[in-house]
Amino acid sequence: MEELYLAADSLLRYVVEFSTLLLEFFGICILVYTGVKSFFLWIRKNDSIRLELAQGIALALEFKLGGEVLRTVVVREWAELGILGAIIALRATLTFLIHWEIKNEEKALEPKKDA
Repeated sequence: MEELYLAADSLLRYVVEFSTLLLEFFGICILVYTGVKSFFLWIRKNDSIRLELAQGIALALEFKLGGEVLRTVVVREWAELGILGAIIALRATLTFLIHWEIKNEEKALEPKKDA
């Protein structure tokens, strides 16, 4: 029975580690894509560059945050859990601030669309 438990634990660790890496990789891809896209919007002097960049960063942070939450499944020590908790709190705060920035930028762009 203990062998089955250890095998299940090992399988869970591999699945969680792979899934975490995959989510973080998606976040990095989204961030790079958004950065390149925003650079071209900047060259074209597009007014929506800040909104596009903020939305891309927010989406990338969501994927990274998902990876961190998933990582808490396999944490074994309180110190590691504390570090993960701090990272999650920081990323959640950044996500909140970016969403606030998105709302403000959308409001700022509304009069320009009407004109």
